[in-house]
Amino acid sequence: MKVKYWQFNLPFKYPFTISKGTKTHQPTFVVELSLGPFTGYGEAPAITYYNIPVEKMIADLESKKAFVEKFALTDPERYWHYLHHLFPNNAFLVCALDMAAWDLWAKMKRQPLYQMWNTSPDTSPLTDYTIGIDTIEKMVAKMREKPWPIYKIKLGTAEDIAIMEALREHTASTFRVDANAGWTTEEALEKIPLLEKLGVELVEQPLAKDNWEGMKILYEKSSLPLFADESCVFERDVEECFEHFHGINIKLTKCSGITPARRMIARARQLNLKVMIGSMNESTIGSAAIAHLMPQVDFADADGPLLLVEDLATGLSFNNGKVSLSPSPGLGIATSF
Repeated sequence: MKVKYWQFNLPFKYPFTISKGTKTHQPTFVVELSLGPFTGYGEAPAITYYNIPVEKMIADLESKKAFVEKFALTDPERYWHYLHHLFPNNAFLVCALDMAAWDLWAKMKRQPLYQMWNTSPDTSPLTDYTIGIDTIEKMVAKMREKPWPIYKIKLGTAEDIAIMEALREHTASTFRVDANAGWTTEEALEKIPLLEKLGVELVEQPLAKDNWEGMKILYEKSSLPLFADESCVFERDVEECFEHFHGINIKLTKCSGITPARRMIARARQLNLKVMIGSMNESTIGSAAIAHLMPQVDFADADGPLLLVEDLATGLSFNNGKVSLSPSPGLGIATSF
């Protein structure tokens, strides 16, 4: 195999604010694996609070590029295990390479990924559309500009309930709330009943990622389903979320790719946990990988391309929450660089 890579800094349509801070651009790393006439692509956006910038992905890849290229690709899962040991401290890089390997492998097999897994995109859940933290007026304006059946609302402010009340005045759509670890246990206990009355479907990561004691209390008292995000990064975290959350949000970049994500889905099913697959503001490259996994999950947050001014590929379309995939082999995308 041969490997190539690129780095991009993709601008958001609006400054993207969550409880952890604001950003105007999404740095992202894209890798290409080629074997004969076939090429596969993968993506890993850099997230500041995980301390893996694009520069580190590039440096780590360059340091072991020969080893990445010499693997005989006979199975993407075997390749992931190889990469996992090659880059034990860089899940983001492993994700990009794993995604590219699956794209490459499925192209060699002349099948779209979802077909290789015996699933159909017809059974995929709708994706939500994310409204980042802003003034109440701007959050209402952003929502009204994008009519959508499900909105994910970023919270973690002193105005959380006022925000939700204002948004509810302008739509009957389903709401999901993501606090990004922005609440204390007491705040969550106070806000969740009010959010339920405002038509909220679920709450994502209400408390700090390591506040397991608080989550146990919340799990037993909450009238809304609670989903882990920052508390569920790797495969080993799924077990710990049992009886602390009602579901988990799997992010490909954080967990290190498609291969572990599929195992996390299977383990969550065994534990009777609901499963969401989530976005880290990927372009269509990474979002296509998310979309191919959507038939296997209950909830989807795959709106990355909708939040960006620029995209890196074609092959996905969004229509009122429905994500449509190309029937082409692999991820079904065509890059634009």
